[in-house]
Amino acid sequence: MFSTFNPRAASAYQRINVETSMHTIDQHQLVSLLLDGVLSAVATARGALARSDVLTKCNSISKAVRILEEGLMTALDREGGGEVAANLEAVYDYALRRLIEANAGNDDAKLQEVARLIEPIALAWKEMKKSTEAANDVAQPALAEA
Repeated sequence: MFSTFNPRAASAYQRINVETSMHTIDQHQLVSLLLDGVLSAVATARGALARSDVLTKCNSISKAVRILEEGLMTALDREGGGEVAANLEAVYDYALRRLIEANAGNDDAKLQEVARLIEPIALAWKEMKKSTEAANDVAQPALAEA
């Protein structure tokens, strides 16, 4: 009656779920998820390094690198973003280099450094969203009264 667990089917379901949610998410949420993804991948890599789990460490660092390169760096508005976009690009580029060095040298300190670089950006990004939502909440009643 029941079939055995099929990892390919589970993976396909997960991809469909992610793709569906991507269409209903705003750009701010997407960047926030990408930043969280980098932090999660780095944390997983650090744990794997501590356990001497080379495969998981390599896969997790590769995931963090891909998120930085294919997600966060490509999302930067280099023309309209001005100094902020340039600074973020420099931080992301530095983080990429440190991740590669950490992977090659099994260096937890470099992984920790990347997490310390990305965490404040992720927190600031979330705070920016809260501030925007709070401002919109204040503006809505004022518009209704007008």
